[in-house]
Amino acid sequence: MATDRSEFDRLVAEISETAGITRNRDVARELLTTAAGLVKDAPARLDLKIASAALSEMRAAFNLFAPYRDVPKVTVFGSARTLPSDPLYAQARDVAAALAEKGWMVITGAGPGIMAAGLEGAGRDKSFGINIRLPFEQGANEFIADDPKLIEMRYFFTRKLMLMKESDGFVVLPGGFGTLDEGFELLTLLQTGKADPAPMVLLEVPGGTYWQSWQRFLVDEVAPRGLIDPDDTVLYRITDDVEDAAGEILGFYRNYHSRRFVGSRLVLRLRSEPSDDDIALLNTEFADICVTGGIERSAALPAEVGDGDHVDLPRVVFAFDQIHNARLRTMIDALNRMPTT
Repeated sequence: MATDRSEFDRLVAEISETAGITRNRDVARELLTTAAGLVKDAPARLDLKIASAALSEMRAAFNLFAPYRDVPKVTVFGSARTLPSDPLYAQARDVAAALAEKGWMVITGAGPGIMAAGLEGAGRDKSFGINIRLPFEQGANEFIADDPKLIEMRYFFTRKLMLMKESDGFVVLPGGFGTLDEGFELLTLLQTGKADPAPMVLLEVPGGTYWQSWQRFLVDEVAPRGLIDPDDTVLYRITDDVEDAAGEILGFYRNYHSRRFVGSRLVLRLRSEPSDDDIALLNTEFADICVTGGIERSAALPAEVGDGDHVDLPRVVFAFDQIHNARLRTMIDALNRMPTT
């Protein structure tokens, strides 16, 4: 067995060298080891094809987004059945245009309806499309067809991964099963901390009742059974105003920049350093989500310095309990209300 392990390690090193892999060799080794183990397990041919296709789709998407990693992006979700004459179409188009005007790029599923509206509003230069292959829907809409920032995927789960992973904010308009699935998955990721904190707007038209009815179900049926916390409603904002929707997305990053865990400590990178009074207020209001100690100002931690990870930004550090992510969102809102310089 030791000989087999040694030989495998040698082959992995040889593959890495031949492929010119010079960075993240430890992760590359894990990836190659998993692939070899999967094949060795002798699963059904279909299982191998699913794994191969999913990995291929993720590789293509990672490459697509890599040059735009530092550009803020918003994903717009909504029904493919929404007609251009529907007021919801105009809402999606206008909120995308408002964010594109502020330097954001827009990602949609590339199909018709709300997806087309989002890309129309953003304009081709600031649009990404992640299309799903379905036998009953047309291909990519005219606003992204034949664009190099368009990618097609076979699987919903790889498509949803990219629609969520690559975005800094989300706007969801009324839709059917697919839209509700995307909205609930996004809320699940935000609630559990499996996704970075991000603004989520549920956008309607004036006088519309879709999201209010949806929220009544949560408040009247889900929360009273203890299946969600009452605080979880802070994870999204319902509005029928385009300016308010764009403001929610932009305002989330007024002071807050990004987060990172370093060991057991959560680092929140900011654009402006909190004052002593700000820190005192945070410790008073959010002591309940600190496992030990309190919330402190900090320079970049050694691990961040080693990675060159936004070392120039001020930050606050604390031992977050990793459970109450709605409370963390409230803390980010408090940081965004603080005076900035």
